[in-house]
Amino acid sequence: MNYPRVAVIGGGIAGAVACLRLVDSEAQLLWIAPIDNVHDKYGEHLSAAARPLLEQVNALGLLERPYHRQANVILSSWGSDKIAERHSIVHLEGPGTVINRRAFEQDLADEVSHRGVTRRDVMLKDARLNQGHWQLELEDGSEKVDYLIDASGRHAIIAKQYAPRFRSDQLVAVIAFLEQNAAADIVPTRATLIEAVADGWWYATLLADGRLVLNYYTDPDLLPTDISRETSVFNRLLRQTRYIDRWINEAEFELKSPPRLASAGTTWIAPAAGESWIAVGDAAASFDPLSSHGMTTALWTAITGADAAIAYLSGNREPSIGYTGKVAAGIQEFLNSRTTIYQQENRFKENTFWERRIK
Repeated sequence: MNYPRVAVIGGGIAGAVACLRLVDSEAQLLWIAPIDNVHDKYGEHLSAAARPLLEQVNALGLLERPYHRQANVILSSWGSDKIAERHSIVHLEGPGTVINRRAFEQDLADEVSHRGVTRRDVMLKDARLNQGHWQLELEDGSEKVDYLIDASGRHAIIAKQYAPRFRSDQLVAVIAFLEQNAAADIVPTRATLIEAVADGWWYATLLADGRLVLNYYTDPDLLPTDISRETSVFNRLLRQTRYIDRWINEAEFELKSPPRLASAGTTWIAPAAGESWIAVGDAAASFDPLSSHGMTTALWTAITGADAAIAYLSGNREPSIGYTGKVAAGIQEFLNSRTTIYQQENRFKENTFWERRIK
């Protein structure tokens, strides 16, 4: 019997989890996932809502690896000069997890491999839909498949050709990984700290390996020049913080190389599925990191999208229609809640960054 062929494009969290969901189906799976050589990847906070999703693909045990830790405490200076503390003990769903993002993605990829799926470390050069089938042109040859799952991240390399792409802001992340001075005698707090400033906001958290992840979120036109080339420029920005700068200095963390930049804006594809294709993860919707649900969304879209793909191939398009509706509703809910959260910060409401977000 000729089983349908499904191609998953993308090697991040959404791509790997879509493969894990599909591996027990009757579909023949083609995973096209160029390996990302970025040493450190940002995006560390995995909410507790992700745990049942990982359990659905038998991957919950990956969070027990020693390079992840529980996220028990979040401290924030938002709307006030004082620090507010939120502890996981007050949440019914329990603590989230601070993950080593690169290690987590590698573990997911290894899990896919252990379940018999070969990862094709090649670039997709072209994809054409013709009479219900996809003709894929790869670096190492051609493939023909019946359905395509776009998990290519913010690039949405397939989905953006078949559906409009929307953007609500230009948010950018400045990303740095700091190491503690080996001679320091202070044990840094295992907490996450969020701090609002005049032109954006900061996020800092301690990884299980002792490094400090530091992100600054703002708009591109508000960034000083040379920030990704000169550590001194980043350090000057850091000194504008009240608490994060103190944490870094007292625990003797050091920035040894210039930070890098990454897009962090809110974008989405609508609709998120069409004829013989579906977008999952950041290809479907990517949110301002303030939501802290980016990876949870990636997991949910990957699982639900994979299920919709199998249903579509059996002649049932209702799950795909339901998926697009839920993605659209989730985007609107996020946009509403984002405005509410930014409006809670009144100290800088006349500054450009905040004014753009509280209208």
